[in-house]
Amino acid sequence: MKWIDSLDIALSLLEAHPDVDPSQVRFTDLYDWIVALEEFDDDLDHCNERILEAIQLCWINEYD
Repeated sequence: MKWIDSLDIALSLLEAHPDVDPSQVRFTDLYDWIVALEEFDDDLDHCNERILEAIQLCWINEYD
């Protein structure tokens, strides 16, 4: 997965952290959890706040 795969990342996070309310996750934790995903393979420096917001929004939508 790459940073642009917001929905795929969100689904993987939902599976990895099923009891976590994504609306309460700090971006620093979100970043750490994303780069720890086994399927994730992208340049760590290509992340920014907008990308994390998009992933978090997808995760929130899937969580509900």
